[in-house]
Amino acid sequence: MNWVSPIKDEETLEHFKQKLREVDDKYYIMFEIGVGTGLQLQEILKFKNKDIRGKSSIEAYIGTKNIKKVFEIPKELQKIILDYTEGKDPEDYLIIGHAGSKTPLSREQAYRVFKNAGKEIGLNSVGAQTMRKTFAWKYYKATNDIYYLQKLLNHASPSITYRYIGERPDVDIVLKKMTAEENERSRYLLYKDNNGKKRIQKLRELLDEIEKEMDNPTNNDAYYGRVDCLLTEWENLAENFKE
Repeated sequence: MNWVSPIKDEETLEHFKQKLREVDDKYYIMFEIGVGTGLQLQEILKFKNKDIRGKSSIEAYIGTKNIKKVFEIPKELQKIILDYTEGKDPEDYLIIGHAGSKTPLSREQAYRVFKNAGKEIGLNSVGAQTMRKTFAWKYYKATNDIYYLQKLLNHASPSITYRYIGERPDVDIVLKKMTAEENERSRYLLYKDNNGKKRIQKLRELLDEIEKEMDNPTNNDAYYGRVDCLLTEWENLAENFKE
């Protein structure tokens, strides 16, 4: 399975949207809703016109535990939705499968259109998660609020959210946001059963293993590329930690 990335370049993003419009406006609307709110594709496909028309926010239940989340709808997106749903039956699905259909578009068809549109403009890392990842990346770049995204996306930790949007963890941001209770919990977990020292030892062992492998003539260039990326990440994190 190919890695799906957010679309970080604004010109490329607009070009991709235009490609979707060339196929059918419904794909463009679907993508705009995903990028504008952070809703997942399968959630958008469940909507009927009445569920989202004239709304400034919408509730969705996500994850296996059906956790309720509120997704804000920006004013510009509200206008796009109003125009798209004008004159349509409130009981009809927002994104229908085909003209005259009463059933919603399938996730598989949406995925195929996304992939094909991406290939046409040289984007090979496009998939069902592209909308949500693009929303999350844009929000993070505008606010630096990784904790809001973590909560909205229902991630277990900020590090997962950083990986999700393809950004390096900013230790300074994380440390400044840590509450006294979270710091106390970290201290407890690190001391419990010597977990902190055990984790440090595992990292030390990994570095020792990498150091030994550096002179292995059977390693290809891709291996050294991964090592370089890993060391760069650690160096940046270490620098932030020291400051």
